[in-house]
Amino acid sequence: MNLFRSEEHARSWPGFDPALEARMLKPVAAWAEIFANPFFRERLRPDYLSWTQSASGRAAFQELRRALAGT
Repeated sequence: MNLFRSEEHARSWPGFDPALEARMLKPVAAWAEIFANPFFRERLRPDYLSWTQSASGRAAFQELRRALAGT
């Protein structure tokens, strides 16, 4: 993930791909909301891998996918 100070700065970056412009999140707050998802917050659980296979883990992953698809 790359963070830029502005959209113009991102567009002038040599690695910028115009095809992915729709995926560019504007505010850092949007990324903070995505990383607040339980799929990320629960990573330090001792049973994280098995938790991801549980109903609540799968629900968190689906919520994360919906949030990312809307970006």
